[in-house]
Amino acid sequence: MGGRLENKVAVITGGASGMGRATVARFLADGASVVIGDLNEANGKAALDEFGTERCDFVRTDVAEENDVAALVARGIERFGRLDCIFNNAGVGGVFGPIGETDTDGYDYTMAVLVRSVFLGMKHAAPIMQAQGDGGSIISTASIAAITGGNGAHIYSAAKAAVIGLTRSVALEMAPHRIRVNAIAPGVIETPLLDAGRPGKMQAQAQSKMLWPRLGTGDDIAAMASFLASDDGEFVSGQVMVVDGALTAQGSNLWDIGENSPLMRNAGVNRGSTGQESQARRLSRD
Repeated sequence: MGGRLENKVAVITGGASGMGRATVARFLADGASVVIGDLNEANGKAALDEFGTERCDFVRTDVAEENDVAALVARGIERFGRLDCIFNNAGVGGVFGPIGETDTDGYDYTMAVLVRSVFLGMKHAAPIMQAQGDGGSIISTASIAAITGGNGAHIYSAAKAAVIGLTRSVALEMAPHRIRVNAIAPGVIETPLLDAGRPGKMQAQAQSKMLWPRLGTGDDIAAMASFLASDDGEFVSGQVMVVDGALTAQGSNLWDIGENSPLMRNAGVNRGSTGQESQARRLSRD
């Protein structure tokens, strides 16, 4: 029995863990073939062990490197014959700390993973979809941190705002080609990234700020991505789809950003589930 994505081919970055992996599972269940791009090779191999290789493939990908992204997109064509959707989802927490303590190399790293990667995904997927001539879907992961203050570290928030701006601009270029370009802005989603460094603590703080009785899951994001990738979302473009259990409607300041915020007591770089080592240092309060 076919699903809403039957015969479609998707590339999903950051697809070996968290929201990306949940989206891979949903797309496969909905009938799509999927190529996973992820820097963490062990997680990628584990994903293939789980999903099999008949309609799923994996390419180790540094999403900030153009040659890697180009090769990832090309694999979709080589393996499955076309490209209907790219989900630019790979992400990290990135650099954090007070603005005066923010590491410049960490800034460059964060913007590369969160913004340059989205640009590269769009750059290499859009011409293929245009040439196919029957539309397509470009989806990128933004964040509620781009919409209101207090929901992310400074540079993370700025990067996700850039994703929204790029999404809206490219949507206009792609509209005549029936290629939809949208962003998903997750709220607090239970993923390995949320656990980084403080298992359970971030979840507890977030839940204490929310009226919705649970945190989000990868399946919540996967459901929205499936809609945007499908023909059901054919007239939706240039939008930021907020998936947050009404959190932004509350005017949230999840992490109490300000002088005394926990996010201001440390500085470093959160490299998420990439397999690369994160760094953090405690700041003196004197």
